[in-house]
Amino acid sequence: MKVIKRDGRAVDYDREKIEIAIEKANKEVKPRERASKQDIKNIIKYIEELDKKRILVEDIQDIIEQKLMEIQKYELAKRYIVYRYTRALVRKQNTTDESILGLIRSTNKDVMEENSNKNAVVASTQRDLIAGEVSKDLTKRILLPEKVTKAHEEGVLHFHDADYFLQPIFNCCLINIGDMLDNGTVMHGKLIESPKSFQVACTVMTQIIAAVASSQYGGQSVDISHLGKYLRKSYNKFKKELQEEYENDLSSEMIESLVEKRVKAELSAGVQTIQYQINTLMTTNGQSPFVTIFLNLKKDDPYIKENAMIIEEILKQRIQGIKNEKGVYVTPAFPKLIYVLDEHNCLRGGEYDYLTKLAVKCSAKRLYPDYISAKKMRENYEGNVFSPMGCRSFLSPWKDEKGNYKFEGRFNQGVVSINLPQIAIIADGDEKKFWELLDERLELCYEALMCRHYALLGTSAEVSPIHWKYGAIARLKPGEKIDKLLKDGYSTISLGYIGIYEMTKLMKGVSHTTEEGHDFAIKVMKRLKKATDDWKAKTGIGFGLYGTPAESLCYRFAKIDKEKFGVIKDVTDKGYYTNSYHVDVREKIDAFEKLAFESEFQQISSGGAISYIEIPNMEHNLLALEAVVKFIYDKIQYAEFNTKSDYCHVCGFSGEIKINDELQWECPNCGNKDKNKMNVTRRTCGYLGENFWNVGKTKEIKARVTHL
Repeated sequence: MKVIKRDGRAVDYDREKIEIAIEKANKEVKPRERASKQDIKNIIKYIEELDKKRILVEDIQDIIEQKLMEIQKYELAKRYIVYRYTRALVRKQNTTDESILGLIRSTNKDVMEENSNKNAVVASTQRDLIAGEVSKDLTKRILLPEKVTKAHEEGVLHFHDADYFLQPIFNCCLINIGDMLDNGTVMHGKLIESPKSFQVACTVMTQIIAAVASSQYGGQSVDISHLGKYLRKSYNKFKKELQEEYENDLSSEMIESLVEKRVKAELSAGVQTIQYQINTLMTTNGQSPFVTIFLNLKKDDPYIKENAMIIEEILKQRIQGIKNEKGVYVTPAFPKLIYVLDEHNCLRGGEYDYLTKLAVKCSAKRLYPDYISAKKMRENYEGNVFSPMGCRSFLSPWKDEKGNYKFEGRFNQGVVSINLPQIAIIADGDEKKFWELLDERLELCYEALMCRHYALLGTSAEVSPIHWKYGAIARLKPGEKIDKLLKDGYSTISLGYIGIYEMTKLMKGVSHTTEEGHDFAIKVMKRLKKATDDWKAKTGIGFGLYGTPAESLCYRFAKIDKEKFGVIKDVTDKGYYTNSYHVDVREKIDAFEKLAFESEFQQISSGGAISYIEIPNMEHNLLALEAVVKFIYDKIQYAEFNTKSDYCHVCGFSGEIKINDELQWECPNCGNKDKNKMNVTRRTCGYLGENFWNVGKTKEIKARVTHL
């Protein structure tokens, strides 16, 4: 029998430990209150006759207390409870030492590698991570209900971002950048007026992004279309200046030519400001702002011409990349780009098809942008097209008192994710048991999510003036509480989910891509969606079903379940669970089939959804990529390309990643060695498997090759 310790470790059962614990309690009571040797043997016998392969240490202790009460050793039971409680206090009073020292010594890999945009070796980042470990400790011990903490530790659910739960800050948002640029804002007590030119608008926007990132823990998105009017302001300013100076000396055509030249120079400088500022500015938590730029050309936009120019320049500069310290052009991790496909740019002869061709070229070289179909999004969101938040979660449609839809200036309060494969493992094919357990765990998720909500209630606008007083989210009065923004669906709370594929495999013996598996998976998805809808109706809070990237969680849940339940074929044996509704990477399915299949799940997962397809050698497959982009516009709301060429997700390096002297893949740009955070092609000279060898050495190394 294996005993599962509180930290998740599985150790061999040892009856002597039970004897020692009861004997210690025995010494604290009078002789007549003590358990006899036979009593202790009977308790041990009862535990062993349960014939469990695995048992939680807490369950053993519960049984001991129960059995002591049954034999009427009440005083002893009380002493044992006190002993148990005292041991728990000893464990709890100093739970952060090792994790914090591990950060400083660079040995705490779980924390150091959790976020790709955090360099855990840098002092400013370490300061944030250390504070996060303290927050997690207090969250688990004091702030969360014990059953929520226990569920998190046992992999029943995942309480995201516990390292920031101590503070009254939220997850991610859509910055109301239009309002802040048009009406001004305040940063660090200094008034920032509405810009008079494009270059200044770009600078102010990046300052806002950095300030916003410093007072929240998730991503943020900005709609670039708000910059169009400022490019026109620059045009008008340049034209006025040149006309006043050269009207009598130069023709109108010559003046126009000079104006356009100056506008192009300012456009290039402004976009470069955005790209370099975002990648060089560090927020107060020691990382680059987790920001997404939304590239959407709106048909009725009076500044559509200017915005088309801005999008073109952004794509051109992203294709070029940014030089690293070695002078090599690399792909920056931020800002993330999302390109909207609409009637006028969906590669069917539209006026702005040239931009989409440029976007495809950018995707081929730099993996960004992602693509959103305006056509499908309007079908799913009451005719609206808007950006996902930085973490790729989506808001629900919401109207103000005048009946106008509003998306910018709204936010997500936090996320809790449910482990679906674990429910299926326990149910063991029994559907009645599965649905009962699912409902129980959804209620637990609801309780955990409400902890998120309650933690933000009563927050004063002074906690983060850039968000609450100066326009990023609202313009509240000094001292006003943010409570009204937490209710009536204005902001969202997200229920995440992991492992639809594995869950279906366990319950039906087949993938969710089969007819039988698909019907079961859709039924579960609809049950999850109904839960969020019911919670929204019950509370007025905007709950959403969230199925977006959660790579580290896919590994965490799988690791916990493997330790608890052992190796299960096609489930825990892989070392990871499939993210949300995605098709398992080992299934033979082409890009078009995959997108068409997953589109149905995206409609249900309205609080967040993205699908991936993998295309090898993308730079040599531009026509194929264009065909996929057309398909995305017609069939699916949100999709992204991956490639089989080497790519580092930590720094955005695109190129060949070789094996270092320690026989590990290592990014030549940032030194990342985590295989989970890089895409590496298995070339014939770099096979990674049982016979793993170093291709970086000049000396020939022979090995038996079983795969090429």
